Amino acid sequence: MRIAICDDSRRSQALFTSALGEFDPRACAECFTNGAELLEAVQEPPVFDIVFLDIYLPGESGIDIARKIQKLSPQTGIVFITCSLDFAVDAYSLNALHYLVKPITADGVAEAFQRLQRLRSKLRPLLSLTIGRDNVTMYLDEIICILSARHNKEIYLTNNRTIQVRSPLQELEDKLDKNFLRLSRGTIANMEHIRQMSADYCLMDNGMRLDFPRRGKVGIRADYDAWLFSRLYRDQ
Repeated sequence: MRIAICDDSRRSQALFTSALGEFDPRACAECFTNGAELLEAVQEPPVFDIVFLDIYLPGESGIDIARKIQKLSPQTGIVFITCSLDFAVDAYSLNALHYLVKPITADGVAEAFQRLQRLRSKLRPLLSLTIGRDNVTMYLDEIICILSARHNKEIYLTNNRTIQVRSPLQELEDKLDKNFLRLSRGTIANMEHIRQMSADYCLMDNGMRLDFPRRGKVGIRADYDAWLFSRLYRDQ
């Protein structure tokens, strides 16, 4: 997860970093002292998941910077931080995730991330699984493919991650959306992650080659072509 804090006060940045670490010791934020630096970083991949933005910044206000971020990266969640509630109405008019009053606390940071999670669960479908005693949640668009491997099912995710589950493949397939295509009895591919489609196989974003069964090739290509057509029609 990519996180940013934009505040011209180094002390405020340090307090935020401490609160963030208390909320999640693994989290790390990129720190900026002005909007220009932040906007430059926003244009570099990957996108920021969340930006904590001081309203009172030198030069352009945080409100103005937030408007530009929304144009450059509409999927980035924005949390305003300030010493005053004077601009709360303007902040919420931009559909900000949250509005935090300094000093920032771990509870405030936690609430901001909870709001981000709730928003994303509405915009990005989730897959929730029980693995042993743990509940594991992932976004469907993170799944590249699912393969049967003996008694397990291997879920290949972006960022070179793999999760093993014992759920039947049909049970997993029932929880997926229309972007997924069953290639064989033991293989499901996310068509969003197909880099190349040939007559006999497809090449995925992570470099995996998924071969088609001999009798299913024509049907697979027809389903993929229909999905491509519906996607192009939807995006127009």
